[in-house]
Amino acid sequence: MRIRYGYRIELVCAREMPLVTLLDVHPSRRHDLTMPDDMRVSALANPLLPIAVAQHLDAFGNICRRMVAPPGGIRLESEGVVHDSGEPDCIHPAAREVAPSRLPDEALVYLLGSRYCETDKLFDQAWALFGQVAPGWPRVQAIVDFVHNHLTFGYHFARNTRTAAEAFEERIGVCRDFAHLAIALCRCMNIPARYCNGYLGDIGVPPDPAPMDFNAWFEVFLGGRWYTFDARHNEPRIGRIVIARGRDATDTAMICSFGMHTLQRFEVITEEVSDTPMPLAPSLPAQFDARPAAA
Repeated sequence: MRIRYGYRIELVCAREMPLVTLLDVHPSRRHDLTMPDDMRVSALANPLLPIAVAQHLDAFGNICRRMVAPPGGIRLESEGVVHDSGEPDCIHPAAREVAPSRLPDEALVYLLGSRYCETDKLFDQAWALFGQVAPGWPRVQAIVDFVHNHLTFGYHFARNTRTAAEAFEERIGVCRDFAHLAIALCRCMNIPARYCNGYLGDIGVPPDPAPMDFNAWFEVFLGGRWYTFDARHNEPRIGRIVIARGRDATDTAMICSFGMHTLQRFEVITEEVSDTPMPLAPSLPAQFDARPAAA
């Protein structure tokens, strides 16, 4: 299947403002792109003003772009098409845990506590809740089931400072909170877990009437490979397009700005499209829905 995706974001600022973005599709999915998705950058006050953009990979292999927004603000937009297998998230109940002593070096960092995933505060609760559950896939699924039922989802619950331990106590959150709590509980059980964000459309499920947004989920290392889990939806989904991976939302912030600004526009789209090739539109369509950047 083919999935069309894209965004349009506008930031208003009074002075020059450096930015770092993580909005490009992750390198692991670049080979699936069937149409280019290069970011278009323009000044809000003067669309003809050239804006230099540099690109690099961060420590987690995500694509970063650096630029300076001019006084008045900046518009970021992109649109692309990716080929997807159409298969839902893989389920492998026999996948086993890997002992910390046998983990690959690159997985070790995903056992440690991080800014939003305080393993020290949740260690006792994790072992009390899941210590008697069969290790491996059953234990991870038990954690996902717990988080899915323990937290109540709502965009009005969004708070960008909420940590996993706070979500555990408050019992509310958005998709990043579901991911953070599940990640922290997995790490407490010596299971490497990493945070992911990206696109997830309503493919193969009833349409969600809420406007589209980016989504957060997580991956765990079992049986020598990474598997996808989603504590918010708690069901295999079709059409995930990864943008960034990291320890938690700190490493995967889609925009890091170094100055005061106002978010004037935030629009996201991801939808299945016909297999008949179609040329890209010169810009994102006007009918894009806007959802608060709360996931």
